[in-house]
Amino acid sequence: MSASCNGYAGKFLRVDLSNGTLVDETFDEAVLRSYLGGSALGVKILYDEMAPQNNWADPDNRLIIASGPLGGTRIGGSGTISIVTKGALTGGVTAVQANGVFGAYLKFSGYDGLIIQGSASRWQYLQIENGKAELKEASYLLGADTYAIADKLKTEHGKKEYQASVLSIGPAGEHGVRFAAIFVDKGHVAGHNGSGAIMGTKRLKAIITMRGANKVLVNAEKTLERIAHQLYDNVKEFTGTINGVYRWQTQDIPMLPVRNYSTNVWKISDENLESFSEAKIRSSFDPKPHPCWACRLTHATMMTIPAGPYKGMVVEEPEYEQLSAWGSAIDTQNIYSASMLSGETDRVGLENNEAGWLIGWVMECYDKGYLTKADLNGLEMKWGDADATRQLLYMIANRQGCGDWLAEGVMRASQKIGGEAAKCAIYTVKGNTPRGHDHRTRWTELFETCVSNTGTLEVGGYMQDPKVMRPGYPTEVVDNLTYLQGNMVFEDSLVTCRFNTRTNMTLLSGAVKAATGWDFTPEEAKTVGLRAVNLMRVYNIQCGIRGKDYPSERYGSTPKDGPYKGIGIKEHWDSMLQRYYRQMGWNSEGIPLPQTLKKLGIEFAIADLPKA
Repeated sequence: MSASCNGYAGKFLRVDLSNGTLVDETFDEAVLRSYLGGSALGVKILYDEMAPQNNWADPDNRLIIASGPLGGTRIGGSGTISIVTKGALTGGVTAVQANGVFGAYLKFSGYDGLIIQGSASRWQYLQIENGKAELKEASYLLGADTYAIADKLKTEHGKKEYQASVLSIGPAGEHGVRFAAIFVDKGHVAGHNGSGAIMGTKRLKAIITMRGANKVLVNAEKTLERIAHQLYDNVKEFTGTINGVYRWQTQDIPMLPVRNYSTNVWKISDENLESFSEAKIRSSFDPKPHPCWACRLTHATMMTIPAGPYKGMVVEEPEYEQLSAWGSAIDTQNIYSASMLSGETDRVGLENNEAGWLIGWVMECYDKGYLTKADLNGLEMKWGDADATRQLLYMIANRQGCGDWLAEGVMRASQKIGGEAAKCAIYTVKGNTPRGHDHRTRWTELFETCVSNTGTLEVGGYMQDPKVMRPGYPTEVVDNLTYLQGNMVFEDSLVTCRFNTRTNMTLLSGAVKAATGWDFTPEEAKTVGLRAVNLMRVYNIQCGIRGKDYPSERYGSTPKDGPYKGIGIKEHWDSMLQRYYRQMGWNSEGIPLPQTLKKLGIEFAIADLPKA
């Protein structure tokens, strides 16, 4: 790598756990400009190095943890990392992010990212400081939850809270739960598609990186500072998503997931609903600031449950999707119970969305008699039972009893039971579950979740057309998706926090120019994102993920009550797919056309397309 390539630390660390080697590697400037870092560069590494026919649990699988050209700069939330691997739920590409300070500290210690391969013969953790790295024995850390291990490693290395950053897995990752996540400094989660399970198969319990003495050199410091202020001015009123449950329940768009989609109406008292409001939580849970790198927003806090049976439990501030999973989705109407389950999910190392959908499915099956106490090791999984849920989460994380087959995730667990139980399950045909809304009234996210390559959203944004926020507009949904496609993957390649940067293509491409010195434009930024999207698509096709851009029966069902009763997406699905494929430059089977790949500068992937 050229020493004049500003914005980068200058090297990656390749960790081969099978033979215990640690080797520094560099990428030339042309590769960095084409893929930047984070998600896009991670996808390129995975594409080049991990044979698609190999299983996700194969030691040959890569776990790429990367920052990008804005990491550790003045841009708010630029301590974020992107994690890319072959996922445990879909068997295809995973590209997920975790906020915090890990990405910044990694760059200050001399590395833009890590490429982890192989599998250790015994459990280990990785220590990084000032350009040096060392693997250390970690068997004594087994069983530690993600909160405990962050504190323990910092204490052992004589570091205070913000002098080091710890990335880890909990018991769920150790036991290969297919929806185990990777956690950064307790509550910052890289969820979706089982990244924690891959880290577990490699017998890598944690990574600790110290603050480091280096500084990220940029081409135009004052320009980058100005852009950072502009980005902040655009979001400074944002106070987090903690008010989401209260907000959606009190508005006319029924987007809350209720009782595993068995209804579209949450019957909750005004008093209980008020307890889920931002004002009530923030005034009673004694929040303590726990900010991410360079972030001036107020939503990252550690909170203490103030009363009830879980009084004194410290949790990361629950975001909307945590409170919807452990609130309306399983009909828990007590904020203390929902907060406890949010924190417990993080501690044992499970991804929140899949865990919530799984418990909701179990509760519906128990309620209807498809599953019995005998099937669930004596647990009575009644709607809203937080203590039974807590026990079941522990069993899943440790693969104990029924937790062993539930650890396979919603799709596989429901297929194991079969019959009417299978019809209740919410998932995509690829094998992942959605984020925490009732997507039957949010067609943009239902459709995107199913066509996504990564097991989660790749666009997640909306044009200034109010129609796409309501069901019933299939053409507008597709046009919205293709218009914005590539933007979010570009942002995840920088790597920055979306709450800070809001996928502002003009300001972010200007930030790349200020950091690197390249004459980088919004058009080039979009090309970087589309390049990665198409590369992921070709890789997934090679993995056997073809013809699976569909929802499960319940996920794609038509609401039976509520204001959008009878308005369903199923009748439009195939025509929506064909419109999406055409606009993406793919054929009628969703396979990228050779000319599309050539236009994006990835003609090398043409040889990997299925033969006509």
